Amino acid sequence: MQMSFTLTQEEGAYLVGIARKAVEDNLNDGRIINPPKEISPKLEERKGVFVTINSVFGKKRSLRGCIGFPYPIYPLIRAVIEAAVESATRDPRFPPLKPKELDHVVFEVSVLTTPQLITVSSPQEYPSKITVGIDGLIVESGLYKGLLLPQVPVEWNWDAEEFLCQCCMKAGLSPDCWIIKGTKIYKFSSIIAKELEPKGRVITIDLREEGGLEKLKKLHPI
Repeated sequence: MQMSFTLTQEEGAYLVGIARKAVEDNLNDGRIINPPKEISPKLEERKGVFVTINSVFGKKRSLRGCIGFPYPIYPLIRAVIEAAVESATRDPRFPPLKPKELDHVVFEVSVLTTPQLITVSSPQEYPSKITVGIDGLIVESGLYKGLLLPQVPVEWNWDAEEFLCQCCMKAGLSPDCWIIKGTKIYKFSSIIAKELEPKGRVITIDLREEGGLEKLKKLHPI
């Protein structure tokens, strides 16, 4: 996703709606819906996508599923459909979502820029190369790989160094693996479209735009 790629508020809401419909239909009859035929060519571009599902209990939210495709291997609309169903039914951290839960969860679609390798002369430089609230991370070491979306450190009030440590642990590695020679660190950004309440209004935030981080912080007060 180059800087020229953007999503309008309406397009973000459309993607979230497709994610919810894909999960509803899959839970009802086991099928995976086909991408709509008449859509904006923009939504058929190949993009990396993650779909996050959170349970809502009053003002408290808790993760219910999050799966996606870090790299642009599928058309955006298809990636959203498949990631949504996978997030609802195949996240190994949670049991499959039940139909009765659909009124008590919110959907969030993150459209990713293509991950770029961070180059440094010394691993100690990594924290200075990361902007919390704009960058997401991928840590890779041998067969181990972990990814955290840009909104995660904002939700947890992590600084860049803690973000790196947490991403290492997500990969199944030691927290300090980012300072070990041979570890690769990639960063990416995203456009986030998320429901503010179950089946409710959707807000779209481009983290690359001026003011994007501030909008995100309002949704996740630090």
